[in-house]
Amino acid sequence: MLCALPLLAAVTLTAQSTDGSRAADPPSAAPRSVTATRAAQPPTIDGRDDDAVWRLAKPITEFHEWRPSEGLAPKLPTEAKVAYDAGNLYVFVRCFDPHPDSIITVLARRDYFTPSDMVWLFLDSYHDRRTGFEFGVNPSGVKLDAQIYNDGNEDFAWDAVWDVATRIDSLGWTAEFRIPLSQLPYGRQRIQTFGFTVDRDIYRYSQRVSWPLFRQSQAGFVSQFGEIDGLEGLEAPRRLEAAPYLVTKNVSQISANSLGRTQDMTVGGDLKYLVASNLKLDATINPDFGQVEADPGVLNLSAFETFFQEKRPFFVQGAGTFQVNVNCTAVNDCSTGEGLVYSRRIGRAPELAGTYSDSTSPAFTTILGAAKLTGRLPGGLAIGALDAVTQHVTGAGGATIEPTTNYGVFRLRQDLRKGESTVGAIITSVDRHNDSWSAPYLHSSAYVGAMDFRHRFPGGRYELSGSIDFSRVAGSAQAIAATQRDATHYYQRPDALRFDSTRTSLTGDAEMLQFGKVGGAHLLFQSNLEHRSPGFEINDLGYLQRADQIAWSTWAGYFDRHTRKLYQRFQWNFNWWQYWTTAGLPEERAFNTNTHTTFLNTWSLHVGGTIGQLGTTYCYSCARGGPAVRQDSYLAPWLGINGDDRKAIVPYLWFNWFRADGGRSRNFSFSPELDFKIAARVTAALSPSYSRRTNDIQSLGSATDTSNVRHYVFGHLEQKQLALTMRVTYPFTASMSLQV
Repeated sequence: MLCALPLLAAVTLTAQSTDGSRAADPPSAAPRSVTATRAAQPPTIDGRDDDAVWRLAKPITEFHEWRPSEGLAPKLPTEAKVAYDAGNLYVFVRCFDPHPDSIITVLARRDYFTPSDMVWLFLDSYHDRRTGFEFGVNPSGVKLDAQIYNDGNEDFAWDAVWDVATRIDSLGWTAEFRIPLSQLPYGRQRIQTFGFTVDRDIYRYSQRVSWPLFRQSQAGFVSQFGEIDGLEGLEAPRRLEAAPYLVTKNVSQISANSLGRTQDMTVGGDLKYLVASNLKLDATINPDFGQVEADPGVLNLSAFETFFQEKRPFFVQGAGTFQVNVNCTAVNDCSTGEGLVYSRRIGRAPELAGTYSDSTSPAFTTILGAAKLTGRLPGGLAIGALDAVTQHVTGAGGATIEPTTNYGVFRLRQDLRKGESTVGAIITSVDRHNDSWSAPYLHSSAYVGAMDFRHRFPGGRYELSGSIDFSRVAGSAQAIAATQRDATHYYQRPDALRFDSTRTSLTGDAEMLQFGKVGGAHLLFQSNLEHRSPGFEINDLGYLQRADQIAWSTWAGYFDRHTRKLYQRFQWNFNWWQYWTTAGLPEERAFNTNTHTTFLNTWSLHVGGTIGQLGTTYCYSCARGGPAVRQDSYLAPWLGINGDDRKAIVPYLWFNWFRADGGRSRNFSFSPELDFKIAARVTAALSPSYSRRTNDIQSLGSATDTSNVRHYVFGHLEQKQLALTMRVTYPFTASMSLQV
């Protein structure tokens, strides 16, 4: 369990020093609030503290080290001052350093994590102890920002408009921030209080300091913020922003031995409207996503659909509001992507392009319009509503390859006990205007409803959470039969479920209950029980690989936060998981252990392995709808090494090995990487990789003999892949770079 937040990146691996020479006052005695100074004149954002307001503002000096040693006085002092006016929040941070020439800094593009000194501001303008916003900068002025939801999850697609200036001088370096209040949601109170934290990374010492002290042994992140109080007379933020656009596209096509050219023109726009200071409406008409990075190429020989990350700004920003995961546990680190809302469904490639053999169909379905309402009401009620309509698309011969479709999501979440507990509900809907072309293949409607809760017990060490979901899809008998036969359900399995070709709807449910120890100095754990009925179906707007499953998993982790003679930090994980079909057929029973060690020179070693299919287990999907197949045990060790990223040359190495079916099925992958800091502005990376896969039970299909007996055919798959990625980056400024 490794958190993604820059401040939390090493939380689970953090060390505790035994050096008492820098002992500080007890952190509990340090103040956790600061009163912002009202600025009569806005300061000039130039990295200097010569403005009048900075002479008046009271400095925050009670910074404490939290890595590698929690609670000690830092090696280098840090000072922060906070000011504001009607429309902006200002923060000045002075990072003292007696050796300014030793400050580590790297010039890079925005939102790129640099191995360098950093200053981070964290704001909880809702003051709900669950939602936050982060603003980071290094001494070269490289900016990073993100939205935080659920007390620790990040959304780096969130990009705000804000200013910062940095300077390196004889005292160290400085960062001066201007955060427009129009970028932050907040309530209607006359006097506001924001959650607030300042964090500094002193990179050459691998040391992190913060105000107030961040405690790694305590659950949550936003809930540990300090406060800015006394924010009075804030102006109402700007209500309307509009960004129209015009895009032209020239396409060259060879037809009848001639080269033809067509030109398309697209007009659209984006709109943001502030319904209230804490409630925002985003709308887009005919959105253009041409600037979005393409998906990586994937060779998928499995029965399941490949999951791709959402990259379109309209859907990524604020995605945490709508996130309701399925099969999200500490064992799998929520890596499956399964959830009730998978926004890549909206505007995807026409679903029936292959059905009607149309090679000229568009790569994506046009989104005619979409609107999203997100925010937080007084009393701690978070609200999210999303609606989108996609265009009717025809292919060769006028066949419908994608009907006009409406997608809807409505999400509510109520915080209780100052965010320590939450209850929520979500409804999703998909309605298609099917015709004679699409009705045999696509659902006419798909609805999902769910309720979830989370309760953190007093003391913050233990947490209980759960959910219950219901689904219903409807359509023609042919469309529902196809759903029963697909890889998510496999109703046609001869030794399991009952396939009904006359059904015109399919209903299902799923339940999850999870309990764990989320806070403490050394030992944490989580146990999870989940059930999905055979008819549970959410793939019209969500993403689900498996229905018809009962799963039980348990994770326990031991953390050593004391610096030893050989290492700074150490973590040891133990994982156990077991899966059955709802009829009780055992599918998997596996044990995994892994360790993560950061040494005194900041090199890290990651070692782990899994022993799976313990006892008698069966593969329900190997025959792709045929009978369950008996499985042999497997062994899967892995190894990873990360070098010291403060150096000019940084090595990385990852190795994976897999052996199953008595050695007839094997996987091997080897992925080294070298990162180079060639000059002050030039970085490069060289990443070769090699993988070899042997699968002795690759499904090839089935056939019926003359006696009307169906036989399932398997093949022996040999697959080898060799790849080489080379990348050179030259940043001209902190906002413009060249990468080849």
